[in-house]
Amino acid sequence: MEITDENRVVLQPYVEQFVRLANAMTKDGVPLAVVSSAFMTACATYSTFVVAGNDGALRESGVQKLRDIFATELAAIQRLKIKEATAEGAVVKEDAV
Repeated sequence: MEITDENRVVLQPYVEQFVRLANAMTKDGVPLAVVSSAFMTACATYSTFVVAGNDGALRESGVQKLRDIFATELAAIQRLKIKEATAEGAVVKEDAV
């Protein structure tokens, strides 16, 4: 699914479900790094299934395609977060990591 402003509204309730699950895991004492790695691994596993099916795997071109899609979404989310933070008066440094 291509990420657009229109379908971001459709996706938001499902995104919030994943975030609630992650928050519950950390509340139960699971370290942030473990929760983050588990979600990334689940995303990679499910994305492979979506593209290649149960018995498939991705070649480097497929890995690159998913990497590009993830990078695009990550950049879009960061632009939104920066916009929200600056609207609230925060200063977001250009070289912030």
